[in-house]
Amino acid sequence: MQDLNPKQLQRYLKDNSPLLLDVREQWEWDKCHFDEARLLPMGQIMANIDSLDKTEEIVLICHHGIRSMQVAHYFESIGFTNLVNLKGGIDAWTKTIDSSMALY
Repeated sequence: MQDLNPKQLQRYLKDNSPLLLDVREQWEWDKCHFDEARLLPMGQIMANIDSLDKTEEIVLICHHGIRSMQVAHYFESIGFTNLVNLKGGIDAWTKTIDSSMALY
């Protein structure tokens, strides 16, 4: 797994098109999210695990990077092979890259 800060991820996304998987709750998503992202709250992952491709590149996103890191570790333990965690989460992205996103 890679752990990229917002600036590193921004550069990375210029040349790559991974699945952006947001593991926050719906109410958090409603406040702000990446337009291209898919919402799959952490608590629903096990019930929806078959909807994900273990070989697809996935960038995991949460509020501060902690839940997404936990999901990344779980994914690695069940055979996912191409994972990126947004270090600092969407909060760091908003503070560093896109101030138009709502902070909460």
